[in-house]
Amino acid sequence: MMLPEIGEAGQKQLIAASVLIVGLGGLGSPASLYLTGAGVGRIGLCDPDTVSVSNLQRQTLYTVSDVSHRKTDAAYNRLSALSPHTTFEQWHDGLTERNAEKIIAGYDIVVDCCDNHATRYLIDDICGRLGIPWVYGSIGAFDGRVSIFMPGGLRYSDLYPERKTLSSLPPSSGGVIGPLPGIIGAIEASETIKTICGFGETLAGRLLAINIKDLSINILEL
Repeated sequence: MMLPEIGEAGQKQLIAASVLIVGLGGLGSPASLYLTGAGVGRIGLCDPDTVSVSNLQRQTLYTVSDVSHRKTDAAYNRLSALSPHTTFEQWHDGLTERNAEKIIAGYDIVVDCCDNHATRYLIDDICGRLGIPWVYGSIGAFDGRVSIFMPGGLRYSDLYPERKTLSSLPPSSGGVIGPLPGIIGAIEASETIKTICGFGETLAGRLLAINIKDLSINILEL
């Protein structure tokens, strides 16, 4: 509340807001921690997976004691300890063709922290139909990308029109340097907070691209 761009009015907006986080891995870990810490009033935790040892290098929500537990449960335990006043909703089955519209319709904004194109196209379809903004984030090796798609504006399917080809690809399985998802997930949280509170310039209509191998940062007009 010390920031004049947010203040008491913005904090009240955060308390009144609802955010769905799709994917509780490398991107979802920092995004959920920062959104919880910011005081978002209601957060949906959506992921069908369990925690594995290989996740711990970059998925900072979890510890060794969480291995083999559902990510939604482990995330809830960590986040509710950070903000007991936040309401958390757990979606253990993840986002599917059958449940996506029902789940997404209950939130003000969606944060994409998943690892595959098919889910992003599904988010894009439902959010476009319902008029709900969503924040896009993706990572691979040393590269990360962030944007936000607003109702009535540019769509993910406009940015990546090769839907059939990309949707057929398996979830990303390549390596990624641990700090990268922390950077991208934190930016996703920042874009979400800016959108809820209505300050600053978001990445709507733009794409942020980062390569931390050479620390190049570019913002492309779309």
